[in-house]
Amino acid sequence: QNPGRLDGEDLRVMQSHARIGYDMLKDSSSGYLQMAAVIALGHHEKYDGSGYPTGLKGDHIPLEARIVAIADVYDALTSVRPYKPAWPVEDALIYMEKQAGKHFDPRLVEFLARNREEVTSIGERFADQPVQ
Repeated sequence: QNPGRLDGEDLRVMQSHARIGYDMLKDSSSGYLQMAAVIALGHHEKYDGSGYPTGLKGDHIPLEARIVAIADVYDALTSVRPYKPAWPVEDALIYMEKQAGKHFDPRLVEFLARNREEVTSIGERFADQPVQ
């Protein structure tokens, strides 16, 4: 585990997980797992095209992957990590609104902001349990 910014080989290894996940799931006969393959491949693409692994942009990124990208970052920001405390929901939303059109689909960020109370409630119901 690297608590700081990744570079060099660590960055390449971390970025490879999108392609590895896709390759593991893509040939499944299950529609759910095929959708999971699409999500695995696209969840680190960015709305402005600066993401990875393929640099897709805007609506060329599958909707499922755009949704999971938002959920992934929102969860990372609002959860405690070994290297940081949880951000308050409002701070996370402000950050995500600033990234709308860059990292995230602006329509989905707007949807998240409009539904913040429901999202917070769901997060509280399914909060991570400490590993024993």
